[in-house]
Amino acid sequence: MQTDVVTADQVIGTLQSAGISRGGLVAVTMVTGIGLGVAAGDSTQAVQCDEPGVLIAAIEQALRPRWVWWSNEVGSALLATGTRVATCWDLAAVHRLLFGGWRTSPAQIWAALRDLDVATVPASGQLDLLGHVGDDGGDPADPVRTDGHLRPEWADGGWRRSPERIARWAATALQAQRLQEERIAGLRVGGDLAATARSESAADLLCAELTADGLPIDVDRAAQIIASFAGPRPRDAAHAREIRSERDARVLELIPGHSLDLRSPAQVKAMLERIGIEVPDTRSWRLEVFRDAHPVIGALLAWRKNERYASTFGYDWIETHVGPDRRLRGTWFGCDGGAGRMTVQAGLHSMPADLRPAVAAEPGQVLARADLGQIEPRILAAVSADPALAAAASEADLYAPVAQRLGVERSVAKVAVLAAMYGQTSGAAGEALKGLESAYPIAMRYLRTAYEAGRAGRSVRTHGGRLLTMWPTPAGPTEQDERANVASRGRYARNAVIQGAAAEFFKAWAVTVRARGAPLGAQIVMCLHDELLVQCPHDQGAAVAALLTDCLTETAARWQPWEPRRQVRFVADVSLINRWSEAKA
Repeated sequence: MQTDVVTADQVIGTLQSAGISRGGLVAVTMVTGIGLGVAAGDSTQAVQCDEPGVLIAAIEQALRPRWVWWSNEVGSALLATGTRVATCWDLAAVHRLLFGGWRTSPAQIWAALRDLDVATVPASGQLDLLGHVGDDGGDPADPVRTDGHLRPEWADGGWRRSPERIARWAATALQAQRLQEERIAGLRVGGDLAATARSESAADLLCAELTADGLPIDVDRAAQIIASFAGPRPRDAAHAREIRSERDARVLELIPGHSLDLRSPAQVKAMLERIGIEVPDTRSWRLEVFRDAHPVIGALLAWRKNERYASTFGYDWIETHVGPDRRLRGTWFGCDGGAGRMTVQAGLHSMPADLRPAVAAEPGQVLARADLGQIEPRILAAVSADPALAAAASEADLYAPVAQRLGVERSVAKVAVLAAMYGQTSGAAGEALKGLESAYPIAMRYLRTAYEAGRAGRSVRTHGGRLLTMWPTPAGPTEQDERANVASRGRYARNAVIQGAAAEFFKAWAVTVRARGAPLGAQIVMCLHDELLVQCPHDQGAAVAALLTDCLTETAARWQPWEPRRQVRFVADVSLINRWSEAKA
């Protein structure tokens, strides 16, 4: 192992000697002020330097490797230094793909790859953290214990103490990557699992960028919108209480003689019963059908909207999450721990539609927005390889040929297809489902197989290879509870294989846009389930809009492993806008 203060050219030369060129695997760990470790092939380098991000930027420019790291923390740390890289292999992201769940500490990743019981992962004690003892009789300078587990004091941060340790930790990460590749080679799934691992890693890198870059916001417009619902900005706590009381009074005055806390669902439900409206709960969608039954329903629904702005998307929200650069920031995650959908904090995924006029392109920029059309039924056609459903998916409107084949109205066909994926079996959907079984038997068998596996408590994998684990039946349930648990697992598995595959497809598309759009100055600023929002220079708007469609076509071709004539067509509504609200709903 080389340990020295070296130049970037020397590190690059060593990597080239190890056979590293564009796309080659280079593991990296770093600690600002101490140095970084670089491992590639059989070579490991420990480099002393105060600003490791600068050195990594030089390697990136010269070689464009695929960086290997334990988690997205490295990508985030690089962004903090101003360094951006193109590709990576994120061990934590790939672990979630292969083994399911959310927890991805280095010790858990390593134990799973070595077929060790995760429950036996050793924990650090005080002496371990101080580096005073090696309790397994092995070499404390070795990250791996004699029982095969990672040494806890290394896994919990002891690798940061010196350039030599940093380098050994990088070498251990590279070893873990090789073990993950072996796992991937040994698994058989519908799609390309190795490609999914790469795109999931890139999606986590995109999440780090989304977190760092933020969403452009017209703060003045946002304040106007908030004021229209929540009222004026409170001067102080007393003024805030006054505004709150006025908001409540607009509902309470319609039910004189009743005293209640509008923020208590139980009290609201009891009040509704007293005026003759009986509902199992007070969710807004359930109350909507009673809007004409009593004036208080409309006032209550309006109050809830106003209250949501005051409590969740109000002035405090703007002040907390919008920086001096007028970018709204939340922490992004590449996987929700379940089916693998991207998630974000700060309410970005649940932002009210009324706030979309405040999401605006910055001066000299334009927003390119793309929304995937009928994504889940198209995913079903692709992952099941049902030729009849794939033929329907060749049309811009998938539901029209389905309706024609079933001999029903388009609206009924849409309900039936969605019901097949979400588990509804009654009403009009139930009747139309019988037609689906005969018209699209391969697709329906794909869903039924997942459903039966879920009911039996067996884990399933998505088309791209994500493990979806089922939960056990709780101890001592009643027979009714057990039936409900079994049915719930079946419904989850049936939907998750489609929703999970859709998430994989979306992320593969997003990271393709990220890579292809960089030369045009395009920057992804929002990923919302099946919708991309990209900011770019105004004079590149048309090129970026075309790129969104081209990348969709490229992703679809790579994502489907069969010959082109059997491939499903994926479509997107693409538009150039100045404000998010200008996009067609």
